[in-house]
Amino acid sequence: MTQRSRNWIQEHLGEVVYGGIDGCITTFAVVAGSEGAGLPNTIVIILGVANLIADGFSMSVGAYLGAKSEKDRFQKEKRREYQEIEEVPHLEVAEVEGIFSDMGFEGEMLDKVVSKITENEDRWVDVMMKHELEMIEEKKPPFMIGLATFISFNIFGFIPLSIYIYDYVAEVQIDKFITSAIITSIAFMLIGWMKSYVTQSSQLREILETVGLGLAAALLAFFAGDLLEHLLT
Repeated sequence: MTQRSRNWIQEHLGEVVYGGIDGCITTFAVVAGSEGAGLPNTIVIILGVANLIADGFSMSVGAYLGAKSEKDRFQKEKRREYQEIEEVPHLEVAEVEGIFSDMGFEGEMLDKVVSKITENEDRWVDVMMKHELEMIEEKKPPFMIGLATFISFNIFGFIPLSIYIYDYVAEVQIDKFITSAIITSIAFMLIGWMKSYVTQSSQLREILETVGLGLAAALLAFFAGDLLEHLLT
């Protein structure tokens, strides 16, 4: 892996994790449901690939639109702050004083801080955005957020299907569903480990949580497929 690839993954780790979780869970659920219903290998592959394309695209579009909406909202609020500084500067100065007074500044030190901030409009607006509105601009382009989500969804979502596709190309004498469950569990562990860096929480907890959620979804899908197969045939 090149340094550029490593940097890209680090920058988009959140999208990689959540795209990977959704891709792995939904595709493995498709596999489990198909197995529960006793569907043939080719149908499992068709349903799985269709899920990768359709659900992966849907999730990436959702991630793109969500990021774009947040970016547009940030810019709208930023323009409003510039307008308020222009039209009612005394009120905006009072707000800055209130913000830093709450932080413990007082007297001459408070006056110096407020004066320093309000002497530059860009700095002034940045302070208001961060401390008054509690908004921080997302630097990553919305398109790249959507693309990272789509790529991760499909890479991790392919894992549960891989043994079925391999069996289609070159027949294997192993239990495909058990093999898929094992390699998917390993993928869940990897995703959970990465997720701990996003959430800044316990690695063991995130791994167990991710594996548990994935297996729970698979069990539900398996028994649903099995039930429907008995009801409809």
